Amino acid sequence: MTDSQLARYIFKKKLDEIKACRGRATELITLYVPPGRQISDVLNYLRNEYAQSSNIKSRTTRKNVMWAIESLMNKVKTYKEPPPNGVVFFVGTKAVGADQSEPVSFVIEPPEPINTYMYRCDSFFYTEPLEDMLLEKDLYGLVVIDRAEATVGFLQGKRITVVKNKQSLVPSKHGRGGQSQHRFERLIEQAAHEFYVKVADICAEAFLPHLSNLKGILVGGPGATKEYFINEGYLHHELMKKVIKPFFDTGYTDEYGLKELVEKASEVLADLDLMKEKKLVQRFLNEVRKPDGGLAVYGEKEVRDCLENGYIDTLLISEANQKMRVNLSCKYCGYKEEKTLPKELVPSNASCPTCNAVVEIKTTDIVEEISKVAENYGTKVEIISEESEEGKMLLNAFGGIAGILRYAVSR
Repeated sequence: MTDSQLARYIFKKKLDEIKACRGRATELITLYVPPGRQISDVLNYLRNEYAQSSNIKSRTTRKNVMWAIESLMNKVKTYKEPPPNGVVFFVGTKAVGADQSEPVSFVIEPPEPINTYMYRCDSFFYTEPLEDMLLEKDLYGLVVIDRAEATVGFLQGKRITVVKNKQSLVPSKHGRGGQSQHRFERLIEQAAHEFYVKVADICAEAFLPHLSNLKGILVGGPGATKEYFINEGYLHHELMKKVIKPFFDTGYTDEYGLKELVEKASEVLADLDLMKEKKLVQRFLNEVRKPDGGLAVYGEKEVRDCLENGYIDTLLISEANQKMRVNLSCKYCGYKEEKTLPKELVPSNASCPTCNAVVEIKTTDIVEEISKVAENYGTKVEIISEESEEGKMLLNAFGGIAGILRYAVSR
């Protein structure tokens, strides 16, 4: 794993935390400041908003909004000018249940430049522009087709999205002979032609708006229909330039067919994160299936033991691992303890079991913590999403942490 991959993971986790915040009213303020914006202009705008907020009828909402704007102004003042990519502030009061609330504050310097200045006061923080920065830039069009059905979709990063499934209603072959046979065959071919035209229209409507980002179009399906559809020129001429050959044989033409198409096109897509992840987890599973467990290790304790002995070549860790590494320490008697807990079970305070004093609690996201441990031992780290079947299996069956050993060791 590169530093940029870890930074992307941390960025995504922080966005998830921000998105989860909800206010009881319009008490959460989002402020996007693009590069080049004058800080003095931002402060003048906030002063005006502060004056306007005094008119809010609800006393509680008015108090919380005015506090948020004051806090925002103090944070903005720490900048002489916005960073090269701009800066985003999220400040407000979130609801925490039982009619309780607490102040929250986040400052994000995004990985890509912000294009517009925006101030927004709502019951949630506005994160959509930042979420767009997490999307993979490479985009593939997907088409699976036969004479009975077609499905059009996208592959972006690790996500397969269905655009539309179209049933053809093309009649099956007619068994009569003579003139009736020729007439029905003409009707069937005309119906098939009209179906292909409709599928091509769906492709044009879906793919043409994304032409600049469209890295290629993968085409699959059972039989020869896929070749006929492309070779007879039904697709828009600009889309024809994007078609990747060879075509791929699939057994299905529905949503499952799109997944099958991606599987069959694995060599073409080898550079995509999805295929890299699937191959890594499949390699791990192949080791697990060996009678002696092969070069596979899983379970947090077992993985940590192997990691700290330098045995692990590649560490696989699920990005959906909702756990924290918790360090407890007592400054009075020297007691120390380190353990892993689900995020929701991390205590806000605790007593020392030795001297009963209040202990200091430090927490770290387990993906960040174990990734840094791995890098100290020269171990490659791969953060695995849960968007593929293999990723879900890593999380659900193996606890989200596993390793592939450098060599066989006795355990």
